[in-house]
Amino acid sequence: MFRVPTILFAAPALTIVQPALAQQKFENLDRIDSLVAMTVGANLGEPGGPAAPVDRRLRLAACPTTPTVEGPVFGAAMVQCAALGWRIRVPLVKGAAAASYGPVPGAAASRFTRAAPEAPKEEVVRKGDPVQLLAGNASFSVSRMMLADEGGAIGDTIRVREDRKSPPIFAQIVEMGVVRIPGFNDF
Repeated sequence: MFRVPTILFAAPALTIVQPALAQQKFENLDRIDSLVAMTVGANLGEPGGPAAPVDRRLRLAACPTTPTVEGPVFGAAMVQCAALGWRIRVPLVKGAAAASYGPVPGAAASRFTRAAPEAPKEEVVRKGDPVQLLAGNASFSVSRMMLADEGGAIGDTIRVREDRKSPPIFAQIVEMGVVRIPGFNDF
């Protein structure tokens, strides 16, 4: 009688198990999308929610714990796996204040319907304007005169610099002629 070596039976079994192991090597990007939406309190495309799903070409090592989500920071949520040391930014749709009141009526009715255009915001800082840069909290505050590299309305983040040769700093417009460094919001 002819005996078939057991190795021939093991080879097909390994080809079946290998794709399952390959899926475990990379982080589940749908889970990251869900974590971001839960943390910021808004779904994909809603004000304050993720602007787009995480790029599916991204191959992150599978995090042994649940990735942490912080934000919004500079218009994005920061997702990181402290155990492995990777971190990504997920851009958010402008209008986080509107997200705290729930979705905009009719905004997510169908992905094929076009939302009503937003009313243009009044530009309170123009390119080249001198602006007062504020930083600090309840205990201290520091201010310095800067030049705006770009214009914007209240709530927009723009680049400012001390002079034409210095590197830019990102700051949020608080009122006409006044910008604040994000992160110092305890005035």
